Amino acid sequence: MSFFGNLYREEIPSRAKAVYMYLKDRSNAEGECWPAIKTIARDTSMSVSTVKRALNDLLKCGLLRKECRYRENGSNSSNRYYVR
Repeated sequence: MSFFGNLYREEIPSRAKAVYMYLKDRSNAEGECWPAIKTIARDTSMSVSTVKRALNDLLKCGLLRKECRYRENGSNSSNRYYVR
């Protein structure tokens, strides 16, 4: 099977495929990465809303796992993503 073979399912929108490839390209050997949504949007030339929809698509079909991260003061930090 090819490197991105798990993306060839019809139910995965093209926006999700593009974001998956972006995250896969930036993940380490364990499959984790932590780019900000605005960074993903800028680098993929998508809107922030489209990136959020794509991330939700990937979470629903099990290709991505998300871990919310917080700073010491309790404010939000970028999420950590685990690409499968």
